[in-house]
Amino acid sequence: MAHYFEIKKNKGGEFVAYFKYNKESIFWTEGYSSKASAQKAIESIQKNGPAAPVRDES
Repeated sequence: MAHYFEIKKNKGGEFVAYFKYNKESIFWTEGYSSKASAQKAIESIQKNGPAAPVRDES
């Protein structure tokens, strides 16, 4: 699978959810104090992301 989410701890000890494509980070969340919060962020992206409109402000 080329696309996947990954949860890692940052240097500050917070949990961050990364969305990756072929091991390259495409975007990431803010840092969370618990792994459960990072998992909830992933679930929110999966639920709400596909229906989100695209805003082109170029």
